[in-house]
Amino acid sequence: AQAHFGIDPDLTCFGKIIGAGLPVGAFGGKKDVMSCIAPLGGVYQAGTLSGNPLAMRAGIAMFEDLTAEGFYDELAVKVDRLVDGFQAAADKHGINLRTNKLGGMFGMFFVKDSDTAVPQNFDEVTECDMEMFNIFFHGMLDRGIYLAPSAYEAGFMSIKHSDEDIDTSIKAADEIFAQMAKV
Repeated sequence: AQAHFGIDPDLTCFGKIIGAGLPVGAFGGKKDVMSCIAPLGGVYQAGTLSGNPLAMRAGIAMFEDLTAEGFYDELAVKVDRLVDGFQAAADKHGINLRTNKLGGMFGMFFVKDSDTAVPQNFDEVTECDMEMFNIFFHGMLDRGIYLAPSAYEAGFMSIKHSDEDIDTSIKAADEIFAQMAKV
């Protein structure tokens, strides 16, 4: 995200991504900030899982995949295909769905009317139709497709999702939107 948005942070914090999902975290930053950390500075930092060998090896293996040529382009193409398919299916059935996406992330918002744009802030998100989201979420779940369970949570695509997985998801969404349109 830093490179994508042109951000030059003083301090960067990473969660479990650096361990391929295993429990670990890390931070790093500019010299003037990092020099405050012991042993150079007076701020002590330690952690039970600091440098955990299993998490570090898993992270190295994962980053080898993430840094492969074209990885993020392929991931974005998959997200585009899924989200555009969801949007087309919703539009076909007159469902007021708004979507956004960036890289491997996406969001879906069931808005109140066809004039409403993609929500841009928390207040606008809270105006979305949570009942419609819940119907969609449970309909997808009933068809074996697990999405983020909260309307406030981003969805994430895996590079391992196949074209067949995406087609199956779009087909399921189309079926659910058809049912929702009848209500």
